[in-house]
Amino acid sequence: MHIPDGYLGPATCGVFYAVMLPIWTAASRIVKKTLKARQVPLLAIGAAFSFVIMMFNVPIPAGTTGHAVGGVLAAILLGPWAASIAITVALVIQALLFGDGGITAIGANCFNMAFVLPFAGYYIYKAISYNAPIDSNRRVIAAGAAGYIALNIAALLTGIEFGLQPLFHHTANGQALYCPYGLNVAVPAMLGEHLLIFGWVEAIVTALVIKYLQKQSPELLKEGEVA
Repeated sequence: MHIPDGYLGPATCGVFYAVMLPIWTAASRIVKKTLKARQVPLLAIGAAFSFVIMMFNVPIPAGTTGHAVGGVLAAILLGPWAASIAITVALVIQALLFGDGGITAIGANCFNMAFVLPFAGYYIYKAISYNAPIDSNRRVIAAGAAGYIALNIAALLTGIEFGLQPLFHHTANGQALYCPYGLNVAVPAMLGEHLLIFGWVEAIVTALVIKYLQKQSPELLKEGEVA
């Protein structure tokens, strides 16, 4: 799902940086006010976990990769704002040190994976698990469903962003200047692998960790409720 350099036009990259700057600012302010001291190591673990799970990626024909993110799990445990910071850190390190995702596309990648994904997943989880006890199986199901749905929402947005580039940026004779694939190719390519493979990876990992924490560290889930 990482967008590389050269696939989004400069104007598109600029728009996503402009969108993400106030989100990053708000996230830093909110996390400073709400994150408890004992949760700070968990924030670092969340960033490391997201970094590791995103490194297991498979190339997709549209020019990017498919992978799980771990963002919904971070959002459930820390809240969506803290999860946004954790995933942003992972994405920036991957782009700067490993070339996984373009530097010009950091804003777009963070919008998809560090904003839309954790926020969508968090509120889907909250809606499905509403008023369920901490040890309820409904929370496990909610976590899995949230992981699957949120990851595919992010994949869909990535496909749309790719697919719109030939419409926005092209030569006088219609040749694409950046991503060459239209919506009819980019969206199915992005959604296909995530619907069939990586959405399930995200769902299973998220659900299993929540199930484990219900037995071993239920206090982490309680703290996540008010994060």
